[in-house]
Amino acid sequence: MDRRYSVFFILRGLLWYVLPLAVVGALFDVFWPLMAIALFMLVAWHYYYQYKLVDWLWHRRTLLPPNAPGSWSYIYDGIYRTQRRSQQRRRALARLLRRFREASEAIPDAAIVFRKDGSLIWCNKLAQFYFGLKWPADTGIRLPNLIRHPEFVAYLQAGNFNEDMHLASPVREEVELEVRIMPYSDDQYLLMARDVTQIKRLEQMRKEFVANVSHELKTPLTVLQGYLEMLEQPESMPPAMLSKAVRDMDAQSTRMRNLVDQLLSMSRLDVHRTDIFERKVDVPAIFRQLKLDAERLNQDKQHSIEFDIAEVSMFGIDDEMRSAFANLVTNAIHYTPPGGHIKVRWQPVANSMEFSVTDNGPGIGGEHIPRLTERFYRVDKDRNSKKGGSGLGLAIVQQVLEHHHSKLQIDSQLGRGSKFWFRISEELVIKAS
Repeated sequence: MDRRYSVFFILRGLLWYVLPLAVVGALFDVFWPLMAIALFMLVAWHYYYQYKLVDWLWHRRTLLPPNAPGSWSYIYDGIYRTQRRSQQRRRALARLLRRFREASEAIPDAAIVFRKDGSLIWCNKLAQFYFGLKWPADTGIRLPNLIRHPEFVAYLQAGNFNEDMHLASPVREEVELEVRIMPYSDDQYLLMARDVTQIKRLEQMRKEFVANVSHELKTPLTVLQGYLEMLEQPESMPPAMLSKAVRDMDAQSTRMRNLVDQLLSMSRLDVHRTDIFERKVDVPAIFRQLKLDAERLNQDKQHSIEFDIAEVSMFGIDDEMRSAFANLVTNAIHYTPPGGHIKVRWQPVANSMEFSVTDNGPGIGGEHIPRLTERFYRVDKDRNSKKGGSGLGLAIVQQVLEHHHSKLQIDSQLGRGSKFWFRISEELVIKAS
C-alpha cells in the first residue's frame, strides 16, 4: 500500500471536507442541517464509486480500473496491482504446466495422475493410446469406471502398490502392459504403464528358435552333404551330374543365406524397440520407390499392377514399415500366375489409414489362413520347391505391425484370389495441416 495512505491521510481529508462546512453552518446558524447534507453527499459519493468498482469487477472486460479521486483511487489501483500479480502468477504456472506436460509426453511410458478416490486428474498421450482414455474429457471420472478390467479394479481397491501388475490393454488386446502405481502426494498417485508384449513374446521365441532353425536348415544341409560325398570321387560323376550338383548346392546355399538374413531381420525386430511416436514415416515416398522395385520384379510375369496411394504419412519406424509393405507386394507378384492383376492401396478409412494388396491369384485354403503369420509356416510343405519361401515373410510383417499396434488381416478363397490388409490407427496417422 502507498505510504501516503494512512489514518492521518483519511482524517485529514475528512476534516478538509467537513471543517469549512461546519464554519459556514455555525455562522449562519444552520450547523446541523448543513452537516446532515454534507454527510449525505459524502455517503452518496462513496456509494457511487463503490458501484463503479462492482461494475468494473463484474461487467467490464478491461483490466484497467476507472478513474476515481481520493481514497477510491488507492482502492482501484490496489485491486489493479493485485490482479496484475495474479495474472503474472497464472502465466508462470501455465508455462510450468506446459513444460511438465511436454516432458511427460516425452516419457516412453503411459502416465496417469489420479486422486486417492480414483478420480482422473491427467494422463499423457500413451495412456490415452493404451487405456482408451480421453483427456481432459474424462477428468474427474474414477479410473475403475474408465478401465473396467477386474484385476486392475481389485489391484486399485487393495491399495497395496508394492508389486507391479500385468494386464492386457483394454482397447488393444494384443498389447500386454506392466502397471506400477506410486504415491504422488498426500492425495494423489502416479500410474506408469509400459508395453512388455515383446519381452514376453521374446522369451517364448527364444525357446522355439533352435528347434525351428535346425528344422529349416536340415534339408539344405542334407543336400549339400549328399553332393559333397559324391564329389569325393569326381572321376566317377558324369559331367551332367556334376553340373547339376553345383547348381543344387548353389541354390541350397542361397536358400540358407536368405534364411539367415530373414532371421537376423526378425532378431532386430525382437530386440530393437523404439518409441513409434518419435519418428515419421513418409509412406508416399516409400511407395514411389516400391513401385519402381515392383516393375523390375514384374518383368517376367507381366502382371497389371495398380497403385492407389494417398499422400498421408504416419508415425513409426521407417525401415520396419518399408519391410512390411515390400513383403506383401512381393508375395503378391511371386504367387500370382503370369498376367494377373494386383492392386495396392493406401487410403483413409474413417479416421484410420488402410493398406491392402489384392490379387487374382490361386487363393489360399481357409485351413491355412490362421497360421500364415506363424514363423516357418508354409502352405507348400515342399522345402525344395522353387515357389515356396522360408515361411518368415508374413511373420516379419506381423511382427512389424504389432510394434505399430496393428494386425495383418487375410481374406482369401481358393480360385478367387487374396487380399492382405491392415489398418493404422488414427493416433499414428499424421493428419494434413
